[in-house]
Amino acid sequence: MTKVAPPQLLEVRVRRIHRRDLNRTWEFLKLVFRDVNRETVEYQRPRSKRRFMEVYTSEWIEQLLYEVDGEIVGYSECAFEATGDDNWVNPRWFEKRGMRPLFVEELAVHPDYQGRGVGSFMLDQLQHLARTRGCTHLVLEVAENNESALAWYRARSFYKLDAAIFLAQKVPGEPDLLPPRRLKRRVKTAEGEEPTSPTTGPAPAATTSRGGAAKKGRAAAKKG
Repeated sequence: MTKVAPPQLLEVRVRRIHRRDLNRTWEFLKLVFRDVNRETVEYQRPRSKRRFMEVYTSEWIEQLLYEVDGEIVGYSECAFEATGDDNWVNPRWFEKRGMRPLFVEELAVHPDYQGRGVGSFMLDQLQHLARTRGCTHLVLEVAENNESALAWYRARSFYKLDAAIFLAQKVPGEPDLLPPRRLKRRVKTAEGEEPTSPTTGPAPAATTSRGGAAKKGRAAAKKG
């Protein structure tokens, strides 16, 4: 009886990213976060390819690739301090609590390899990196409606920090432009046309007209 050879076990390897990897890594991130980004307020990956390329030149950021037979199946990006011009992280919050965090900026697993141990290996690698650099915590951000990711992190003892939550308030709708407004009408008088209010009728006689009539009366009295 012919023996069937056991299936070959796949092996995941980790290495630091190289410049030649940038284009295909960017395409990998677009694939992984495509569905998530349709449902979240914040982008869960770099907002532009240019921004992603800039990360490669940063001294304080580690970019790691995880491959199976040369195919990218995972990507992690972490920083040893809060970086970026638009970063809202307050380092003093962690200092007051005796925390030295390793900030996990990205943690992405190929959809075909989710649930196969790639994510756990990536997390082990980040924990190892944190220990060798003297960090005490891994800190990352997850969208609240990314339920599968939240469940995965909570199962690995991640807990929520005193972080901001996006809030919104609905403003009663009104048209941008005002409704039409009625103009004053012009009516004919003995002295010509005068504008009138659309609601109060003819405008009162001008003050100068009454003053002129009074002067005429005084002049007539002097003559008399």
